[in-house]
Amino acid sequence: MPPDVRFVKRLVVVLTTVMIAGLVLIAGLLVVRITQVPAPLAMPDSLDLPAGTTPEAVTLARDWVLVLSGTEILLFDRASGALAHRIALP
Repeated sequence: MPPDVRFVKRLVVVLTTVMIAGLVLIAGLLVVRITQVPAPLAMPDSLDLPAGTTPEAVTLARDWVLVLSGTEILLFDRASGALAHRIALP
């Protein structure tokens, strides 16, 4: 066999081995990440909504909880559950 053909053959074998090892590594990492239990969300014990407010949607963020009602948006502090802002909807 000519040296160029041997070089290409070795190159193909090495690249195939590296690709297979990479796929096995990615599959293993996916299995490990998917089987982990997610950390629980830290939520206040309760949110005191103003009288007559009916929540339609709730959105969680790192520092606050947003409650959407039909007429306004209520922003609560996530750590304490205290009402921080009240925004009227048009």
